[in-house]
Amino acid sequence: MATLAEARRIAAGVRGGLGGPDAVVAARGLRRLLEADAVGLAGLNGALAWAGRPPEDAAALADSVLRNDARAAARGIVALPVHARDEFAGVLVVAGSVASSAVREAALWVGEALERARLEESAAVAEQAELRALRAEISPHFVYNSLTAIASFVKSDPERARDLMLDFAEYTRHSLARHGDYTTVAGEFRAIEAYLALARAVLGERLKVQVRIAPEILPVALPYLALQPLVENAVRHGVELPGGSGLVQVSGEADGTECVIAVEDDGPGMDPEYAAAVLAGEGSPGSMGLVNVDRRLRTVFGPGYGLVIETEEGAGTRVLLRLPRFQPGVVV
Repeated sequence: MATLAEARRIAAGVRGGLGGPDAVVAARGLRRLLEADAVGLAGLNGALAWAGRPPEDAAALADSVLRNDARAAARGIVALPVHARDEFAGVLVVAGSVASSAVREAALWVGEALERARLEESAAVAEQAELRALRAEISPHFVYNSLTAIASFVKSDPERARDLMLDFAEYTRHSLARHGDYTTVAGEFRAIEAYLALARAVLGERLKVQVRIAPEILPVALPYLALQPLVENAVRHGVELPGGSGLVQVSGEADGTECVIAVEDDGPGMDPEYAAAVLAGEGSPGSMGLVNVDRRLRTVFGPGYGLVIETEEGAGTRVLLRLPRFQPGVVV
């Protein structure tokens, strides 16, 4: 167990790269595991982070490895290249009576730790890209129609025009502004209510809305923009189509240690096979909002969560979102 704990500390130390600020932490851990006199780590910039007293020839050996991407050795010192995903990432220098096989294994393990760190970083970047994609999906057509509807009430009903302008400000603030990773169900619904007020102003009697949310789930934390795209999708595909009209229902309730939120419309629905393709990322470009939400939910809460689409042609669409009421690390 002590060895595993040490390995975790080493992996954390190389997370920022072999030339990163915590590389010395990784070097200390490697020195303890290898029972070496000294261990040095260097990234491609050549600056060595040492644990223990550096031998005289160590810097020259490290430079040789960085120039040639090949092993270099002297009396009691060995320097090996470190590779991450087949890319040269730096050098490991070990001084002392340490078996060559142990040094090779250490270099391989450090490279794998670097690979994992890069994959985690790539996943975080991808998640942020998906969130930016959701923000970019605000329909210019909806914005234009909302502002036109607001303008139509300026003289005839200035109080309603003022309220709608505040709704528009809340909707755009929530959709476009920079925020943290998580919000609450209550926070999402403030933006949803603003969106629905604007949609009713644009669509008039064509849009009917029912919202029923149990108070106990309002503080539940969830990824930012996890609910709003579901409601917008229901209005867009269930009501907003030419000649369309209908009912959009949003409900949420606690189910033991989980909460279940459903967004339903009585629009034209779709082929269930196409719905499955949508969640697999193989639908039309306009369906990417659902894909992004589903992926982010699974990333945060695990593969047992995400979206479920219940639909059939001519029978409307129901999108279910299930998430835990509490998840370690998911806080607003």
